[in-house]
Amino acid sequence: MKTFVYVDHFKGEIQPASWEAIGLGKTLGSVSAVVFGSGVDAVAKAAFEYGADEVFVADDPALDDFRAEPYASTLSALASAQTPDLILFPITARTRELAAMSAVDLNTGVLTDIFALEVVDGALVATRPIYEGKVLEKTVCSAKPVMASIRPRFFPKPPRDTSRTGTPIKVEVKGDALTTVEGYSASESAVNLGDAPVIVSGGRGVSNNPSLVPPAGMDEKQAEIWRAQQGFALLGELAAVLGGAVGASRAAVDGGYIPYSHQVGQTGKVVTPDLYIACGISGAIQHLVGMRNSKVVVAINKDPDAPIFTQARYGVVGDLFQIVPALTAEFKKRLGK
Repeated sequence: MKTFVYVDHFKGEIQPASWEAIGLGKTLGSVSAVVFGSGVDAVAKAAFEYGADEVFVADDPALDDFRAEPYASTLSALASAQTPDLILFPITARTRELAAMSAVDLNTGVLTDIFALEVVDGALVATRPIYEGKVLEKTVCSAKPVMASIRPRFFPKPPRDTSRTGTPIKVEVKGDALTTVEGYSASESAVNLGDAPVIVSGGRGVSNNPSLVPPAGMDEKQAEIWRAQQGFALLGELAAVLGGAVGASRAAVDGGYIPYSHQVGQTGKVVTPDLYIACGISGAIQHLVGMRNSKVVVAINKDPDAPIFTQARYGVVGDLFQIVPALTAEFKKRLGK
């Protein structure tokens, strides 16, 4: 089976799930990596090192910024010429748009958010969650090429072999961009939630530290936000020690405690870390949808009946403002930090 893997990157910063997609493709047959952008020699080199049998590269100043029109036209033309059986994408905001537009050009469909893929009687069968993750669906695409986007951290990342090399195959850019990029700003988050091996998340309970006295002159809402920010600072210290990221529930984001980029859940990010520590989060279904596939869940909450405990392997009933600093201190000691 011939598989294309679109290697998604932002200015050369590669989404790690791209390598997971290469690993998945290698279990099915040969893999051709597809790299678009400007000045992407390092990305193409890395694709060979992670196992790509060949690498198609469209390297052009017109592709310096992601714009769906030329990216989709170029990918569609390449796929029409090379006729792959399968095209895999890591899930990002860019690839959602790219896969959808390319599928229209190629008269095929996209299997989204998959976390398993197998060949049954010659057909590719994908498994993906539906109904807020309560049900798993096995589905197929009857057209070719089959296009599918994979959930990050669900497939093993192949080992990097720096001795693997190859000569990229140049691809001509197709189509004109109908939009221009006036500017952008990078996220302040040091670790992307989707790629983080550890996530320490906070909910509305992060604001409930009565021992903190807010600065004079604050009204009730301002004092609540100030307390929550001090609470999230504690979570940030624990996350930093563990090499992870800080997440949040929708209630915390709606309360103005932390930016939306940290939100985990149905209306935020769906994450699959090795360790998820939920602090002061009750566990509404919208939040559970976003983190229920974490490998290990630890819940810290004063309420022993909080729904979050139904998802946790380890539960601590108690005050997060005492427990989190104690965990941070112990991990620092154990990890030598």
